[in-house]
Amino acid sequence: MKAQIAGPPAGNQPPSRPGWDWIDRGVWTDRMLNALLCGVKGGKWHSLIDKVYDLDNLWRAYGKVASRKGARTAGVDGVTVGRYETELTHNQGTLARQLHDGTYCAQPVRRIHIPKSSGKGTRPLGIPCVRDRIAQRALKQVIEPIYEATFHPSSYGFRPQRGCLEALAEVSHLMESGYTVVVDADIRGFFDAIPKDRLMARVCTEISDGRVLDLIEGYLHQGVMEELSYWEPTTGTPQGAVISPLLANIFLNPFDWTMHRHGVRIVRYADDFVLLCRSREDAERALETATAWMEANDLELHPEKTRLVDMTVHRAGFTFLGYCFRRNVNQKGQSRILSLVSDKSVRKLRDTLRRHTGRCNGRCMPETIRRVNQTLHGWYNYFQYCVTNQLVKIDNYVRRRLRRILRKRAKRRRGTGRCRQDHEEWSDAFFRELGYFSLGDARHRALQSLGQSLTGEPYAGDPHVRF
Repeated sequence: MKAQIAGPPAGNQPPSRPGWDWIDRGVWTDRMLNALLCGVKGGKWHSLIDKVYDLDNLWRAYGKVASRKGARTAGVDGVTVGRYETELTHNQGTLARQLHDGTYCAQPVRRIHIPKSSGKGTRPLGIPCVRDRIAQRALKQVIEPIYEATFHPSSYGFRPQRGCLEALAEVSHLMESGYTVVVDADIRGFFDAIPKDRLMARVCTEISDGRVLDLIEGYLHQGVMEELSYWEPTTGTPQGAVISPLLANIFLNPFDWTMHRHGVRIVRYADDFVLLCRSREDAERALETATAWMEANDLELHPEKTRLVDMTVHRAGFTFLGYCFRRNVNQKGQSRILSLVSDKSVRKLRDTLRRHTGRCNGRCMPETIRRVNQTLHGWYNYFQYCVTNQLVKIDNYVRRRLRRILRKRAKRRRGTGRCRQDHEEWSDAFFRELGYFSLGDARHRALQSLGQSLTGEPYAGDPHVRF
């Protein structure tokens, strides 16, 4: 590894991100961590395979795999986590021996197709075998810190202690700082289009352990099983693999540093990124630089999803990570950028809520509200920074559907005056008493808490909470 964070010369690089408490200290000793921060002898890491097949590492990897949502799903061998657990000690020991002896070989990935959130078509989903998920997790726990130390701060996707909200906060901060001309970009079919040879070349810049490199290359050439068909993709990272997001970041890291060297502010989350500039001329040059880099690396910017947006213009906007940033100028001439929930995200939420609130669902109202609350809690945690009236509209939508259920059970017909009668009998307070999680109430409490923490007085200002 390099003596400092990889990238531009020291005088032209942003400060590194502090904090390494996320590292698996069962793998990373103080001596290794010191080498990571100060520079490893020879500039590359070697003798890492023993850390991968270490049984303690494999047990920790198994725990993370078993705790994930898809733990019940089997790969091509038909083995679920539950079945793997029936002979857990034996299976873990066998996996450790195979990794040690070099006899381990990843099995093909089972591919299925699931509906897209837009409702139009499907997208492929890869399901590796449980043993392969465990091996990849163990491998990731060993090599991730090595590459994490080289990543540019503008990358937020699939990285420790980073995520969508941090990326959105950076976008909001940059626009408030005057970077108001935005290139909203997307890489066409990125995960399926990554050139394997170029990717392995970038992996080799930090690691020289041949056994580890062979393991990674084996995953890149993992076959795919779809029903009775088998093939090996010529490009891309393995579908659904634990290691794929890290490999994607390794491949795009030079792109982040290239944009930095050209003075472009970039915020990237996996293959979705925005370039923020102070003028249209700067934005056009930034787009040219990004396009040239993609072409040189056998990738392509999506022509329909890549555009230049001047955020100083009224109602101009772009969507990023589920939020829509939009410039709004009111009748008084006051201008600001609003953070809105994208139309696609609202439609997806309503589709989920409709499944919980069918008029003939047969569940009691407290149980229906409990299921609705599970959806709303998670949704609010992510979209709590949108404008307040969007939250209120969703509350109204949910209560309207709940009243439809109660009206049907009371055998009432809709008609003139019925709506008012329903609101009087089943008021907002009625649903609140049944435990309904109101998004509007949650926002009100958050604003009060924010105002009191800052001033000691109840909050009575701008209803829009910024990132």
